[in-house]
Amino acid sequence: MSGIDVDDYSDVWVFVEQHEGRAERVSWELLAEGRRLADAKGEQLVALVIGEDCRGVAEEAIARGADRVLLADDPVFEPYRADPYGEQFRALVADRKPDVVLIGGTHTGRDFAGRVAVPVHAGLTADCTELDVDDEGLLLARRPTFGGDAMATIKCVNHRPQMATVRAGVFDPAELDPDRDGEIEPVEVVVDESMTKSRVLERVVGDVTDITDADVVVAGGAGTEGNFGPIQDLADALGGEVAATRAAVDEGWVEPARQVGQTGKTVRPTLYVAAGISGAIQHLEGMNGSDVVVAVNTDPNAPIFDLADYGIVDDLFEVVPELIEAFGGETPEV
Repeated sequence: MSGIDVDDYSDVWVFVEQHEGRAERVSWELLAEGRRLADAKGEQLVALVIGEDCRGVAEEAIARGADRVLLADDPVFEPYRADPYGEQFRALVADRKPDVVLIGGTHTGRDFAGRVAVPVHAGLTADCTELDVDDEGLLLARRPTFGGDAMATIKCVNHRPQMATVRAGVFDPAELDPDRDGEIEPVEVVVDESMTKSRVLERVVGDVTDITDADVVVAGGAGTEGNFGPIQDLADALGGEVAATRAAVDEGWVEPARQVGQTGKTVRPTLYVAAGISGAIQHLEGMNGSDVVVAVNTDPNAPIFDLADYGIVDDLFEVVPELIEAFGGETPEV
């Protein structure tokens, strides 16, 4: 791939991740951002849909902003396995030569993105939280680095496509416009069962909800001192999900899947309650897109209050039980 002509590559591609005919929310988030980047570059926005019986997902991709959808529809793609997905995507990239490829930073996206990038010698930036293009049309992929203490902006000058996996929840999803027109192009399926090396023996679904989908998030930090009982009870009373800071996760108080921040997940709920959280920049970066933020902390100078819509300067173990009672929950003993 050395000495490639970058002018041969064009268009912004978005991988639309779907399972059993239901697209992941991050796919529509990437379509919104991909639309902005494609318009800035003066190129088309192309969605790639891989799966079985998923034309409905392709139609929705058009309605959400794609100019064209490449549809690879075959039983070999259900359920998801990295080798058939990766080979199909790699073949399309090699043949169609996209300039920019965006993939959701989900378990699936992270699993097969490298299978595309490595054989075509593409530049792949992982876990991005911001995207843009410069005056020359180069992708500017921004991601946390040094454990979240800094942000790095990465450009891929000499190789194509410019690839990035993007963290879920950092962008608003593309709006649905059923009147949009676009082209759905069925593509040749280049893999079959005889070519795949993996078999699905059993599917096990974990019991940790994806907090990026929650409308209400109740988060606890170091101020909980490891007692997340009131945090869980308030989340239950509000119909929400529990989240935590990196400090709380590092202490082993909460599972890593519930960490919010630059080195965790990005959430954009309608309501975010921060209890016992001082507001380190790494944490704020993961929740500053929340519609309404309520903060409870004993320190009136805590940075979290600069972002909060409502602030309560008090002990969370005094305040949270009152909130639970106010919302009809069962008041815990603390």
